[in-house]
Order: sequence, then C-alpha cells, then structure tokens
Amino acid sequence: MSAVYVWIETFNGKALNSSWEALGAGKTIAAAAGVPLTAIVFGENAAAIAAESGAHGADKAIVSEDATFNGFRLEPYAALLSKLVSDNKPKAVLAIGTARGRELLSASAADTDSSLITEATSLEVQADGAIKVTRPVYAGKIISEAVGSSAGTQFLTLRGRAFKPNPENAAAKAEVTTVPPVLAEADIATKIESFEEEVGTVNLTDAAIIVSGGRAMANNPKDAPAGAADATVWKAQDGFDNTLKPLADVLGAAVGASRAAVDAGYIPYAHQVGQTGKVVSPDLYIACGISGAIQHQAGMRTSKVIVAINKDAEAPIFKLARYGLVGDLYQIVPALTAELKKRLGK
Repeated sequence: MSAVYVWIETFNGKALNSSWEALGAGKTIAAAAGVPLTAIVFGENAAAIAAESGAHGADKAIVSEDATFNGFRLEPYAALLSKLVSDNKPKAVLAIGTARGRELLSASAADTDSSLITEATSLEVQADGAIKVTRPVYAGKIISEAVGSSAGTQFLTLRGRAFKPNPENAAAKAEVTTVPPVLAEADIATKIESFEEEVGTVNLTDAAIIVSGGRAMANNPKDAPAGAADATVWKAQDGFDNTLKPLADVLGAAVGASRAAVDAGYIPYAHQVGQTGKVVSPDLYIACGISGAIQHQAGMRTSKVIVAINKDAEAPIFKLARYGLVGDLYQIVPALTAELKKRLGK
C-alpha cells in the first residue's frame, strides 16, 4: 500500500476547514501503516492549498489545477481519483462526509471495486492492518463497529467534528506532484452555468457550540400581544430572536432548531438539526424546549456535551444529556445568558 489519501474539499479556491480534520484521521492510519499521508487537491488554487495541507500534517500532495475541476462536477473528479487509486493502490481514501465527499468517494469506490464505510466517528488500525470504524446506524439508535478488509483500498467518509486536526506546523512542507486530468471538457456531460450563493445562512456543521430550540419556542406568554386571548398568536420567531439568539451571541454559537420548530415556521430550514436536517457534532449542544425524538437525536447525539432544558422531566432528550434543567426555558435561558455575560465579561 503506497499511501493514505485524503481528499481536500475546496470552494472558490479555498480549503474547507473540515478537511484538516480528515488529515487528522488520516495521520492515524498512515502512522500505523508506515506510509505517507497524501493530500488530494483538485481545482482552483490547488498548489497553494497543497502547500497549506503540508502545514496540517500531509507528507505529500497530488494536485491538478486543470480548469475542468473549477466548481465541482463528479465526472472529472471521480475519473482522476479512481485512476490514482487504481495506479497507486493506497491503503485508504478519506474525506469528510459532506454531500460532495460522499458522492465522490462512493463513485470512486464503485469504479475501483473497493469497499466504502460512511459516517465514521472513530477509527483504529488493527494488528492485521484492517481499519475498524465506529459509526452510528439506524438514525443513531445503535453505534456499530465495521471492519474493512486489510486487502485492497478502504474508502472512508468521516462525520464532521468527530476527529481532531493535526497540530499546525507552518514550517512543514508537503512534497507536491502534479497530475493531468483524465477527462477533457468535451468528455464531461455536466456543465456549470453559474452559482447562486445563499446569503446569511448558518453553518451548523462547523459550529463548536449550538443553541437549539424546539416547538416550545412558541409558548412564551409574556411576549403575547396585548389583549391576545391565546399566547400562541404572538410572532413565534421572537422566541428564537429574543430568547435563544442572545444566549448564542454570548457563547459565539450557531442557532439550531428541531423539525417541529421549522415546520411551524418559527425559523428557516437552514437551522434544522436532525435526520432530515443537518447532522452536527459540536463541543456543546444546548437543547431548549426540544423533547428529543429519535429523528432529532440522529442529528446531534454525537455532540461532546449535551445540555437539555425542558419542562418535561420525562423528555427523551434527558437520556442523552450530560446536564439537564427541568423548568421553563423562558426563565432559565435569560438567567443563564445574564450570568454568562457577567462571567465572560460581555
């Protein structure tokens, strides 16, 4: 086995920070196997990103800056990665399990008749060289162990924030090899006409701290309009804006939500955490007024520390939480925000 490959995902000529986590996981395998850790970088500014990968632990880098790699189209990316795997027989190919990472590695694994394990949250190299992976299955209800074959190349996608990046060393250099593309532009069926970037969307995947709200964010009587017969007629979004967002601002956190809150129109879908939303693994996840249905747990159960705030002491979320507060979130969250402001000097 010649190396461990790690695909460095890029956008607009910059590496995604989560790719350095993949290099951290790759270092474990490369060290155990006694082979180089090789960054795979295609597209705009690839040479500069390859140099950056050296500072993040890569021993070598394989780059291609051909214009066919600008943007992301599966055909040219998979064709070149599959050729590199077929020619060089790396021990493993890793990428963070983004939509692009899963698409690319699954295509290349199929092209090279290799195995693929997804959603890895931890890994270890066994004595025979096989890679054992821990991963959640059945919407996170079960934590499974899967072992790849020690023969052939093992493809692995990794859950974001599950692995630590290597310590950064600005003086370290990666040995760079430039390779040509496999497909010419005329051979690529998919064409990119333009990108439309969403402005103001939240990046839950990379957030170290997330403060999430559920259906209960619509039930703050003090915010009901004067004379309202029912507190639920007040503008529900204010529960997030006036209660959760101040706490998130103090902590430097992103704001998340359950599907119930999104379906009720309290907050946009971009904030949804769960089986049909974002899968997150922050260092701290604060669930406010979220009961913790299994669909929501599937998106956040691998968080390092979970704090639950809920009136219902029997809510399923408390089974996951390290710290639980039973009570009215509209009393607890503002008090917590005020205390954190004092302690953090904000």
